[in-house]
Amino acid sequence: MANLPVSRTNLFDEFFRDMAPGFFVRPLHGEGLPQQIKVDVKEDAENYVVHAEMPGVSKDDIHVTIDGPVVSLSAEIKQTDEKKDGERVLRSERYFGSVSRSFQLPMDIDEARAAAKYDAGVLTLTLPKKAAGAGARRLQID
Repeated sequence: MANLPVSRTNLFDEFFRDMAPGFFVRPLHGEGLPQQIKVDVKEDAENYVVHAEMPGVSKDDIHVTIDGPVVSLSAEIKQTDEKKDGERVLRSERYFGSVSRSFQLPMDIDEARAAAKYDAGVLTLTLPKKAAGAGARRLQID
């Protein structure tokens, strides 16, 4: 039987996770920075509607750009803890960073009529489809 190397880090991590789950202090904000913005995209005859989860982000820190059929979302995430007078901070976790996501829709978007709304951690984009042929022009040949 072959001897397999045992990783000390994994062994200790599993021991403490199983035997003493309450021993380690968990982050105050739950999970760390999200790896990717989660989106739902729906379509009707005239629009695409995008719902993007961005909890804990100020609407001033959200950026949306549209380039033809490509939609790019980005957000600066700044999570800090408040300290009040007379309190002693035993532990504080803060994190700063950015997260972004781009995706391509089947048709070009009419940027002039696009709208965005941010409420309760969800960004809602209403992206009107550009009329077919609106950007193209046929040249007269002399």
